[in-house]
Amino acid sequence: MTSALFVTNFCPHYHVRLFELLGQRLDITFLFVSRGREWYWDPRHGVRTGEFKHEYLAQPRGNPALVGYRLINRLWSTRPRVIICALSGRFSLAATYLSARIRRLPFVLWTGLWMHPQTVVHRLSFPVLRHLYRHSTAVVVYGKHVKEYLAGLNVDPARIFVAPHALDNDLYDRMVDPATLESLRVEYGLSGRSVILFVGRLTAVKGLPILIEAASQLRDLAPVVVFVGEGEMRAELERQAAEAGVDTRFVGYVTTGELYRFYALANVFVLPSVTVKQGRELWGLVINEAMNQGVPVVATDSVGAIRGGLVRHGETGLVVPEGDAVALGAALRRIFVDNELARRLGEAGRREVENWTTQRMADAFLEAVRFALAGRGQGADANTLAQRSGPEQTR
Repeated sequence: MTSALFVTNFCPHYHVRLFELLGQRLDITFLFVSRGREWYWDPRHGVRTGEFKHEYLAQPRGNPALVGYRLINRLWSTRPRVIICALSGRFSLAATYLSARIRRLPFVLWTGLWMHPQTVVHRLSFPVLRHLYRHSTAVVVYGKHVKEYLAGLNVDPARIFVAPHALDNDLYDRMVDPATLESLRVEYGLSGRSVILFVGRLTAVKGLPILIEAASQLRDLAPVVVFVGEGEMRAELERQAAEAGVDTRFVGYVTTGELYRFYALANVFVLPSVTVKQGRELWGLVINEAMNQGVPVVATDSVGAIRGGLVRHGETGLVVPEGDAVALGAALRRIFVDNELARRLGEAGRREVENWTTQRMADAFLEAVRFALAGRGQGADANTLAQRSGPEQTR
């Protein structure tokens, strides 16, 4: 008997270790309803598997209509003691929640939203989502900022469990030898230049026009803004940079295994995200990645990692108001002209991110499961669900 079902869209590279830890401590099966075709996901990242029981319900070239059938079949043909579901996919979320309610099973929701999107469709769906928040047996959230947001919607704080958003730090806390760094600098024409680094999608929510405007205030320092990633705004950003006289490098897509080298060559990492109708930056795991290389971080107050406590102004990084190019430019100038500040922030950030681990995330999920089961009179120890069977093959 499967004791827990976990329904989410797919397994990205940064959740493999979390899912493996949960698989080690719970008799849990993961049901993935997508093959990574979401608008925000670069298909070159691919979707992952790991040492945990799982099934990809969506086939690479299969009929999408079959996914819903397969999900409903799995939800009703198994007899879990608890169901966990990520806040992703309208049909899968609704089907999973209704299945849990009809079968009187504890339902644990996982969410990172700390502002409801303001598109017409999202506004219409808000009452439904608020009901889901309030009636889930337990809610696991990315950080304290999400807990505060849900508490403001009258969700009982006792049912909210903070799983500090993290990734496998070992993938990014890796030494880079000087020869490799110099090779990268030569390849991209960065020798002897200060580097402002951005990693992520080139889309509106990232606030990248503000970054170029801020960099234009630093022409006396002659930094180079390096963009790692791709997106629909690239041509617009290239044009803006040329008009503003900002030296840029658009590197394009870089595999996960190579990213740490780009963080290592940067003098400062920037995440200048802004609020758009579709929402805010849920977290910004690129900040976790950069901190693992001891790079000083500058980000806006529209980033979840700031609101969640990973970046604290003047302690583990610098925080500026979203959309404020003058403030962002001033913060970047501080990093470049004050070597001691840059060193201190980089070292503090590296020490801080060591505490943001997938183990802490897994612990929070286990606490939520214990709470959910205890509330249903099934005992308070989630470890009774533990099992040691091997992972299923991806279908």
